Amino acid sequence: MSEQMTATDGRAPGYRIERTLRVGVELRRQVTRRRTQITMGFLALLPFLLVLAFTLGDSSSTEGGSFVDRATTGGLGFTVFTLFASIGFLLVVVVALFFGDSVSSEASWSSLRYLLAIPVPRGRLLRQKSVVAGLLSLFALVLLPAVALAVGTALYGTGDIVSPLGDTLSYGPGLVRLLGAIVYIAISLLWVAGLASLLSVATDAPLGAVGGAVMVTIVSEILDGIPALEGLRDYLPTHHAYAWTALLSTDVDWSRMAWGTLSSLIYATVFGAAAWYRFSRKDITS
Repeated sequence: MSEQMTATDGRAPGYRIERTLRVGVELRRQVTRRRTQITMGFLALLPFLLVLAFTLGDSSSTEGGSFVDRATTGGLGFTVFTLFASIGFLLVVVVALFFGDSVSSEASWSSLRYLLAIPVPRGRLLRQKSVVAGLLSLFALVLLPAVALAVGTALYGTGDIVSPLGDTLSYGPGLVRLLGAIVYIAISLLWVAGLASLLSVATDAPLGAVGGAVMVTIVSEILDGIPALEGLRDYLPTHHAYAWTALLSTDVDWSRMAWGTLSSLIYATVFGAAAWYRFSRKDITS
């Protein structure tokens, strides 16, 4: 009976879709790649570079009201500054790297058609690649503030965090707000993940997919800085990127974060659906 079923559906004996391209196997494969190790290593090193910069710089400027002015007032302040300095470009590059490199790298290595010939269904391949890219991106988004918090607390203590508006939060409540900020940042970068995935299935060049997602982000940030666009800026995917700073206030204004979350989810859904549609119909030649 099983042989008849195999002959009918064309599957080899013992073939099961859920056994192809398992998340654990793909995750181990990506973790051992040099680009992953260098990226994570740099994120872990960045807080130490910032500490060195503050040590060599003029510490008398810490009396102002910006995040950089209060970066050395405590571990939380240092972590907030690290996130604030990284969200506009560095973290975008990291997310674009993991998602933009996911499928396009297989095409550049001429291994994509062999994966599909195993066979790994196209939908499953794209999903598993996206899950692994998401796990690596999430780890990177947690690694940077975790190292910054540990280094900042060890060097600068557990002082209160003071927002640019003058609101003060003690270390315990501030830590909870910081966790909320990390969650929001992860959500706000979903649109970058969706766009990078779309570009990854549209090109065989990983650099093109990664660079394209980063370029769109930069253009969006430039347009967001033009006051003449007025309300049109609300529809830019980067307009609410820094809405998480509202969590540092005593009375949190959730409206901007709500709009930022909705905007990112919509963009991510549209880009993700387009990526699936494009990949499911793409002629694989590499």
